Amino acid sequence: MTIKSSSTEPVLKRKKLQKIGVFTSGGDSPGMNAAIRAVTRAALAHKLKVVGIRRGYQGMIEGDFINLKSSDVSGILQLGGTMLKTARSAEFRTSEGREKAFQQLKKADIDAVVVIGGDGSFTGALIMSQEYDISFVGIPGTIDNDMYGTDYTIGYDTALNTVVEAVDKIKDTARSHGRIFFVEVMGREAGLLALTSGIACGAEVILIPEAKGDFNNLKKFLDKGYKNKETSGIVMVAEGDEAGGAIKLAEEVRKSHPDLDVRVSILGHIQRGGSPTAKDRVNATKMGVAAIDALIDDQKSIMIGLDNEKIVHVPFNKAVKLNHTIDFNLLDIQKLLNI
Repeated sequence: MTIKSSSTEPVLKRKKLQKIGVFTSGGDSPGMNAAIRAVTRAALAHKLKVVGIRRGYQGMIEGDFINLKSSDVSGILQLGGTMLKTARSAEFRTSEGREKAFQQLKKADIDAVVVIGGDGSFTGALIMSQEYDISFVGIPGTIDNDMYGTDYTIGYDTALNTVVEAVDKIKDTARSHGRIFFVEVMGREAGLLALTSGIACGAEVILIPEAKGDFNNLKKFLDKGYKNKETSGIVMVAEGDEAGGAIKLAEEVRKSHPDLDVRVSILGHIQRGGSPTAKDRVNATKMGVAAIDALIDDQKSIMIGLDNEKIVHVPFNKAVKLNHTIDFNLLDIQKLLNI
């Protein structure tokens, strides 16, 4: 017996996946190279061709593409930064720029793209996938660990260990000279790096954007320390804290407590560099392989995340619109222990 379809409309078959692009975008983070390696080799294992897109969305607009073979990603697992370079692109924010980018992808016969970056990078991918028939899958790469839907972003663990190592050394000189150091770490809108590194280093005060009004804790510490002649300590400040950053805070403290020896250390971009930790390498590898599996499964506009060590798929529109929340219990623990 022949079974006929009840629908008279033709079935549209999606083009078979044959070639993928991969690029890094936004701020670099340790482990991006490990993700590039995993994406490339997983794709090749599935008989797909791989194109590396250099310099993020700007490179996509300009057609700055390189074919990637297995040997091209050999020896990069342990390297910080990104072999594909990264850049921010004002042109991509325009519809004309995205049109150029799509035409370059089409010209190169690229069927789908893996983007390694943060929420800004995923926002661009979401918009472009809505405007054009091309699939994007994201791998979260940012030292801030602030993406919704995933417990972990590539680069966070390495940056955390970099901060802890630096502050441990700062504490030595703080104790020797009886100084209070204001240490500023990255985190313009997210304070998780400052919070966790502050706890790991035993900071006396932690100031982060998510905890409004915690400037009073700094005042209590300074008054208590001054009265007890305990004038050394670490104040960990996220660069986006409402109080104005480490330099402004230090200036105010010098005025209110002229007898204290106050210094500032801004760790800056050393937090982004360095060889990725084993945890960053393993997670980047897991996410890279999962990104290719998702594309083969015809997924579109999703971020690969980790939830309790398990791979999850998070829609871009949730990943970029919803806020990642910190565990305020950690802040309570820090305050409790600094008695």
